[in-house]
Amino acid sequence: MIQLSVVIITLNEERNIARCLNSVKEIADEIVIIDSYSTDNTESICKSYGARVIRHPFKGYGYQKNFANAQATNDHILSLDADEVLSNELLQSVKEVKENFNADGYTMNRLTNYAGKWIHHSGWYPDVKLRLFNRKKGEWTGLLIHEKYEMYAGSKVKHLKGDLLHYSFSSVESHKKQSEKFAQLGAEAYFEKGKKAPMLKIIVAPIVRFIRDYFFNLGFLDGKEGFIICRISARSTYSKYRKLRDLYKEQDKAKASS
Repeated sequence: MIQLSVVIITLNEERNIARCLNSVKEIADEIVIIDSYSTDNTESICKSYGARVIRHPFKGYGYQKNFANAQATNDHILSLDADEVLSNELLQSVKEVKENFNADGYTMNRLTNYAGKWIHHSGWYPDVKLRLFNRKKGEWTGLLIHEKYEMYAGSKVKHLKGDLLHYSFSSVESHKKQSEKFAQLGAEAYFEKGKKAPMLKIIVAPIVRFIRDYFFNLGFLDGKEGFIICRISARSTYSKYRKLRDLYKEQDKAKASS
């Protein structure tokens, strides 16, 4: 049987973290929390579950999660976000894998709860995530935003039964707020990579995003929540490219004045 470290990054997660920790207490040999200086009760809640809490400044999602992995005692890691919970079926799958860890990493489907409703379409499901892995076999990429665990070449990956339950947004307003934050981070990431934002892209990309998610990804089957999700996703796409264009304008002004 392997020893498993559950690793979580947090910032003011008192509303979510107990639910997350309660779902992993049966399979965690160690719980490591990397906290970005929370000002609520996150730290005390984590410690009540026996977690080791390390404070560390947030520089980006991938950066933070790579740092978190390095703090674990064990090489085998289950990496979660504070608003995620193992379903009973997924918990059982992880228990079985602990007895026979015969791959380098394991993926799982993530099912999102949106303001009280489980979303099965809209481009949000199955939302496959690689969260259980041997840290010697990969690393987090997407250092600022849209982090993803990438296995090194030649690694063996299997898929687990059961859903990772994601309690994402308690309200539409919280979704809008985060989408704007991610649009800004996405624009900055694109800017660093030298990607451009021509006006045609700003106009067309949001339309394509809505059509893809609402029609091709069957967002309409998620009811009014599906429409809202697809609309906000399209708006976020527009905002990302608009902000990217603004970053280039600021750069041009700085060059002109220097």
